[in-house]
Amino acid sequence: MRLATSSEIRQWEKEAMKDGWMTASILMETAGRALAEAVFRYRQSLPLNGPYAAHLPGSYSAEAEYETGYPRAAETRDEFHNGRLNSSKQVQPRCSELGRAAVGGITQGAFNVPDSNESYAETAKPWAILVGKGNNGGDGLVAARHLHQLGVPVWIVFAESPQKLNSEAERQRQLAARCGLPWTIYSPNKQNWSRCEGIIDALLGTGSSVVAPREPLASLIREVNASALPIVAADLPSGLDPDTGAVADPAIRAAVTVTFGLAKRGLAQYPGAGHAGTVLVAPLGVPLGPDNKNWQGNGAESERDAASSAGAETNRGTRINAASGFKEELTGKPQTDFAEPSSESELQAQASGVFLLTPQLLRERLHVEVRDQREADSHKGTYGHVLVAAGTLSMSGAGLLSATAALRAGAGLVTWAVPQSLAPAAAGLRPELMLAAVEDGGTGAWQQAAPEELAALAKQRDALVIGPGMGKLPGGWLRQLWELLPAKLPLVLDADGLNHAAADSFAAWPRREGGVVLTPHPGEMGRLLGIPTAEVQRDRIGCAMRYALEHEVTVVLKGARTVIAAPDGSAYINPTGNAGMATGGTGDVLAGVIGSLLAQGLPAPAAAALGVWRHGAAGDRAAAALQSPASLIAGDILDWL
Repeated sequence: MRLATSSEIRQWEKEAMKDGWMTASILMETAGRALAEAVFRYRQSLPLNGPYAAHLPGSYSAEAEYETGYPRAAETRDEFHNGRLNSSKQVQPRCSELGRAAVGGITQGAFNVPDSNESYAETAKPWAILVGKGNNGGDGLVAARHLHQLGVPVWIVFAESPQKLNSEAERQRQLAARCGLPWTIYSPNKQNWSRCEGIIDALLGTGSSVVAPREPLASLIREVNASALPIVAADLPSGLDPDTGAVADPAIRAAVTVTFGLAKRGLAQYPGAGHAGTVLVAPLGVPLGPDNKNWQGNGAESERDAASSAGAETNRGTRINAASGFKEELTGKPQTDFAEPSSESELQAQASGVFLLTPQLLRERLHVEVRDQREADSHKGTYGHVLVAAGTLSMSGAGLLSATAALRAGAGLVTWAVPQSLAPAAAGLRPELMLAAVEDGGTGAWQQAAPEELAALAKQRDALVIGPGMGKLPGGWLRQLWELLPAKLPLVLDADGLNHAAADSFAAWPRREGGVVLTPHPGEMGRLLGIPTAEVQRDRIGCAMRYALEHEVTVVLKGARTVIAAPDGSAYINPTGNAGMATGGTGDVLAGVIGSLLAQGLPAPAAAALGVWRHGAAGDRAAAALQSPASLIAGDILDWL
């Protein structure tokens, strides 16, 4: 699932509309209808997933499925699913002629919000629609109209005077006027939110930034957050940066967010993900992204001008079907073999981008399976040999966790290299592991170890994991090892290894032919970049992508919603894992998992992405088995890999 920036969304929507086949009004109508359906399902305690929208993996919030006490008759649910909700059954009359150009305005009504669960006309409290002046406000007005048609009482609250609405939102205001929908202009501390059932946030969309909302929006956001009412956000919660996930003060805290076209990057990164609740991705009816060149609205003007309601013949012996947008031969057979990318830049555009990891994406884009698949006649040599150089007398557990994880992740053989003084204590801790003792001068640490000895061991292996629990190293030690290692040997650099690289001008180190995976937490990422940790956290995706591109490595920036950035400009956000994994040793386990997958022959980006996915999924299974994430420890993850 592709994740987009606000500028990408604007550009792709512009391209989809440039020849007039798709209009802003149609996109707004589609978005608002999806928003209304989400609210309808939410208040009826129906599953939020449906044909209109797909759940963004990892965003589920238990708070989103609340019970309203409304009747949930099977007949009503079935009629809604089948698109034939009967207006005679507990719904209001539909407003008419909404497709025509609306004229006139509406007079501000004195809307008396019910004091109880009696209806807007009879039984229910209304949903307050918070309307901003831009397209996001227009989406909210569309939703208000559709909810009214579905029998859901609504109350439109303009954040500012409706005279400030942009042209598209004003058109939707006029359509709302034809329905006679009640409205008001927000005044601080004058609205009684307790008399509403829920709130739709349609204040700020992707055109906003993390700059704190100005008044009166700031006061409005604070009031509705304090109301304890469920909030459904249109596209993204107001006050959330769509690109980074940073949140302003104040920012909407939504139970559900219905995002349009493509999920925004900020919805998949904290703290934004924590403000978005359950995220639903609602398609807009046009392909958005690098492949939207296939949208037939981008064709020649002559084709559009010749179009009729049934379709248009073209000078290539095909026509554009006005209903589907697909090419058709004149025989009427649909053409679904879309055009291939025609330039290197188009190929690069499709290769790069930010994606949310799913089993389907891992399979189709990275060509790996979430579950292991082994040939019946394979043997231990088939699955590679990992060397894990990790641990000291004071941090032996880091090495043991990492080496054991490499075994659990499927490596055929794993050798654990340890300082010689640690070897007697390490022997037999895990009988499946082989042990290699490295001369340490009796210190039990790596300071006295010779890089040449470790490099010689690595030459016999298929991948190297180095860094967990290594402690301090002499200046230049790690770079010397780097240059002695076989150029094609893939490796994982973790923990103390990253700190030494950051302190030793890693940017100047020679590039390697084998895949290199760096696995920093935010503090280590900050040291690699030479910036504060807080700055990394403000733009996790951007920091990881820039470093991966500049240094031709794969970066795994750990934390909630781990970022995997590849040297080709692509990045992946992982939805698996839980807060119980915020405990010592889980990073050591991850390093071993990725090293194991490298030894099994996976390219570095695929090994990193699959390793992070499996690691998080194992943490989820472990937390579920323990019934308490707080009691989870790193060793539990090993048992569920």
